[in-house]
Amino acid sequence: MDTKALYNLSYGVFILGAKAGNRINACVTNTCMQVANDPVRIAISVLNRNHTCQMIKDSGSFVLSVLDKSVSFETIKRFGFQSGRDVDKFKDFEYSLDANGNPYLKKESCAVISAKVVSSQDLGTHMLFVAEVTDAEILSSRAPVTYADYQNEIKPKPAAQKPAQSEKKIIGWRCKICGYELMQAELPADYVCPLCGHPAEDFEPIYEA
Repeated sequence: MDTKALYNLSYGVFILGAKAGNRINACVTNTCMQVANDPVRIAISVLNRNHTCQMIKDSGSFVLSVLDKSVSFETIKRFGFQSGRDVDKFKDFEYSLDANGNPYLKKESCAVISAKVVSSQDLGTHMLFVAEVTDAEILSSRAPVTYADYQNEIKPKPAAQKPAQSEKKIIGWRCKICGYELMQAELPADYVCPLCGHPAEDFEPIYEA
């Protein structure tokens, strides 16, 4: 099976915000769709290992920032390339709160959608949440960014490999997006992360101790 065929499906890029207790957090997701009209319901899919996923399970609500074409890679990197378990992603970063206290971005977003979870299903690597929309607002007239836009225009192109600065042996590869580790010396050029679906260019080497 050629999983790259799935790259032809259309996706947006979103910042998914949540609050649990007195802590806020957010992550990047590219999976959201409207699934019902009356009442309006949406479905989102989030990596089970993401801290934001657990916070949504705990609180039962979330807010979705629909990113627009002005979004920078630094914003994507802040919310998608580190864990809220380790850092405060909103430190020194401008944000607003919805009625449930969930954080969202006013800048770099064309819309914001607040929702309360009505059902969920564990899909193994991901958790699927179906939620009723409780509020929504247009933030700008800029076009929403797509996942294809992110891959082709926002994400930096991989730099040419520099000569090794260390004699250490590569024993595996780690996905910089979700942390999945493939413990083998060679990483196939067409390899796709089995957890988050990101390509080989989003992996970094693991060296022997």
